[in-house]
Parts: sequence; structure tokens; C-alpha cells
Amino acid sequence: MKNRFFNVAIDGPAGAGKSTVARRTAEALGFVYVDTGSIYRTVALAVSERGLSCADEAAIGVLLKETRVELQWQDGVQHNYLNGDDVTDRIRTPEISEAASRVSALPAVREFLLETQRAVARSNSVIMDGRDIGTVVLPEADVKIYLTASAETRAARRCKELREKGIDTRLDDVLREIEERDYRDMHRKIAPLRRAEDAVLLDTSSLTLVQSVDETTKIIREKLGL
Repeated sequence: MKNRFFNVAIDGPAGAGKSTVARRTAEALGFVYVDTGSIYRTVALAVSERGLSCADEAAIGVLLKETRVELQWQDGVQHNYLNGDDVTDRIRTPEISEAASRVSALPAVREFLLETQRAVARSNSVIMDGRDIGTVVLPEADVKIYLTASAETRAARRCKELREKGIDTRLDDVLREIEERDYRDMHRKIAPLRRAEDAVLLDTSSLTLVQSVDETTKIIREKLGL
């Protein structure tokens, strides 16, 4: 298995804890964690700063021709660069999250970022999370996991996360946003959110973060024979 790179795809709805679980599992296994959601957030930031509508694919297509998105890892942490600027902290707002959900449905955006994601997977053992990793980005991934939780559980977790960051929010508002995003993600024409046929289903509604990471790590180790 010398020079053999393993690819793990973790898909699931917004707020399921994919990023945190994937990141901690990657640390436990010595893999590179690739947060694909943040890549779309980076494009959404570019769109927002240009003052474009998230539905204006023609204008966004023009913008992408002069946009450079790069990924770097510092002490194991992924940093996102937009035209040379580190925007890792600036893309973690509810507004950019909402915009990312909308621009990610555009074929031009998905095509623009597809090779960026695949290139990382070709040269590293990775755990990559998103909406269509196991179905579109890495359809030949060695391990596929569909990580989910009830909408109510996801809303409560997201609300807690935002409040810890000092962002005042209401649970009802967060739940509504999650349900709306679920619908958009599952019904978009390009690469809709769905469980790959060969993906292991992992519902974390009743699991703690530690338990979720342990279970994810166990699945991967068993599938890869590690």
C-alpha cells in the first residue's frame, strides 16, 4: 500500500456536524481534511463583494474568470485564499453561508471548483465533506458516509455555535433556514444532495460529538482495514 492515497467522502445536510466530525476524524487518522463548503463560501464572498445577485449566473461566470481560489494547510488547518487574500474568517457568517447555498447550485460555480477538489484528493489521503462528494466529486471514494441528524437537532447545534461566536439568533429562525436549505440542496438540478447507494448512513441525532467522531473513525478503519 506504499504511496496509496485513501479518499473518504462524507456527505449530508447543513448543520449535521460534517465539518467538525470530518476534521477530527482526519486528525485521528492522519488524513488531510478538505472542507468543500468553505470553498463555495469563498466564491460566495467574491460574489457578495462584487455586489452580484446569487442567481445571475452569467455575471458570476464572468467574475470567475478573474477569480483565484486556493487552499493551504497551516498546522493541519485549512485556509481559504481569494485572489491571494486569506478569507478563512470572513466566510463564516450566516449571510455568506446563505449565499454559498445559492451559488453552489450554479453549474458554472460547480465546474469552476470541481478540479480544485479532485486535485487535492489525487495527492493526499483525504476526508472531504460536502453535499455531493460521494456522488459527483469523488464517486470512486474508498469510503462514503452519509452523516445526518434531525432538522431540530441540527438547528439547536447551529444556534449554539452562533451564540458562542457572539451572534444573536433565534432557534425558530435557524430551524426555518435549515429546512429551506435542505429543500434547495435536495431539489437543485445540478448535483442534488442525496445519499450515494454505497454510503454508510450515520445519524448523529442522539450522539455526542465525541461519539460521532468515534463512530466515523470506526467505519473508516473497518472499510480500509486500518
